[in-house]
Amino acid sequence: MTTIRARFAPSPTGWLHVGNAYIAVANALFARHAGGELLLRLDDTDTERSREEYARGIEEDLAWLGIAWTRTFRQSDRLASYAVAADRLRASGRLYPCFESEEELAAKRDAQRRRHMAPVYDRAALAMTPEQRGRAEASGRKPYWRFKLSSGEQAWDDLVLGKRRVKLTAISDPVLVRADGSPLYTFTSVVDDIAEGITHIIRGEDHITNSGVQRDIITALGADPDAIRLGHRPLLLDEEGGKLSKRLESLSLRRLRADGIEPSALLAYLARLGTPDAFEPASFEMLAASFDFAHMSAAAPRFDPAQLLALNRRVLHTAPYEAVSARLPAGADARFWTAVRGNLDLVSEARHWWEVVAGEVRVALPEEAAFLRQALALLPEEPWDESVWERWTTALREVSGRKARALFHPLRLALTGEEKGPELRALLPLIGRARVVRRLEAAAG
Repeated sequence: MTTIRARFAPSPTGWLHVGNAYIAVANALFARHAGGELLLRLDDTDTERSREEYARGIEEDLAWLGIAWTRTFRQSDRLASYAVAADRLRASGRLYPCFESEEELAAKRDAQRRRHMAPVYDRAALAMTPEQRGRAEASGRKPYWRFKLSSGEQAWDDLVLGKRRVKLTAISDPVLVRADGSPLYTFTSVVDDIAEGITHIIRGEDHITNSGVQRDIITALGADPDAIRLGHRPLLLDEEGGKLSKRLESLSLRRLRADGIEPSALLAYLARLGTPDAFEPASFEMLAASFDFAHMSAAAPRFDPAQLLALNRRVLHTAPYEAVSARLPAGADARFWTAVRGNLDLVSEARHWWEVVAGEVRVALPEEAAFLRQALALLPEEPWDESVWERWTTALREVSGRKARALFHPLRLALTGEEKGPELRALLPLIGRARVVRRLEAAAG
C-alpha cells in the first residue's frame, strides 16, 4: 500500500501566523488520521528574505502547537536536483529562455489591456532564432527560463472544493528559473513533491491556479499528477469579513503565545474553523480521529479573536495545575490554581489573584463599618478549610439579618477589592485569618 504522506511547506521569511497554522493543522491532523507521515519543508529559495531565526521560529511554533513531523528538509540543500530537473525540461523543449526585461513585459501587458486582451505572455521568446539569442547574450543579457504550458486544461477532484479546472491557455507560461540560475517555488515544489512521494497537498485556495500549472509540470517530468490529491482551503477572513492578511503581524503564533493563548485552545480552534463542528476543547488525538474533508466548508471562515479567547477560557477552566505551574507566580500552588482558574481568560491573569491572596488589600467602606465589625467578631478561628466561608456567613446572616448581595458584596469588596471573582469559599483559606482580620479592620476604618 502507498504510504500517505503530506507536507507543510512554509517559507522562513517571517514568523508563523494563524493563516499558516490553519493549513499546518489540517495537514497534521489528516496525516495522523490516515496513519501517514507529515514532512516539514522549508521553502527557502528566496535567499534575500529567508532568515535562520524564522526557520527556527517555525519549528518552535509548530512544536508549541502540538504538531509533530517525521522529517525536516530545506530547498536550499536541493539545488542540484532542481538543476537536473530543469535540464530535463530544457531537453524536451518545455523550458525555454527569455530575455525581455520587466519594463518590456509591463509594456506588453499594457498594450494587451488597451486592446481588451488578457495580459498573457505572448511567447515571443520561442520565435527567437539562434542568432537573435546569441546577440542578446552577447549584449550581456542572461536568460530566465519559462515553462511552456500545454494547451487545454488541468482538472481534478478537489478534496475540499470539489471539481476544479484550470484553463492553461489563459495563463502566462510561468518563470521557473531566474536569470541568476535560482529556481522558483512553482518548480522546486513539484520536484520535491515527486521525489518525496507526497500523496496529498492541503493548502490555501489562492494556490488553485498554481496547482493547475504544477500538475502540468509534473506531467512534463514524467510523473502522474493524479498520484497527488489536492485540497484547497478558503483563506481566512477577519471577524468583520475583511482580508486577514492585513492583520497577520498581530496574529503571529509568537504574539498569541506571548499574549497567553493556550496551544491546545488555538489547535482546537484552527481545527474546527471552517467546519460545522463546535469550538470545544479537544486533544490532538481527538481532533485527528474526527478529521473529515467532508466537514470543511467551501466558504471562507472568519478568524474571530473573541471566539478564540472564549475557547481559551474553557481550556483553562479544566487545565491541571501541572500544565500551568511554570507560568504561575512563585508560591502559587495547586489549591490556588483550582480556586482561580474558573475566572481566567489567560494564565497571566492569575498574577492579580495571587496578589489578592498573598498581598495586601486596603478598601475603605465606612458605610459598612458596623456590619464589617460584626463580621470580624464572628470570624472563626483557624484552622480553615473551604467550609469556613459557609460557617462564617451563616452565623453573620443570623446576627445581622442580611442575606444575598447585602451580605456577600461588602465582604467581597473588603477581602478582595473586587466586585466579582473566584468563589470566596475557596479563596478564604488561601488568604488566611490574619490577612482577613487586617482587611476587615482597614475597610471598617
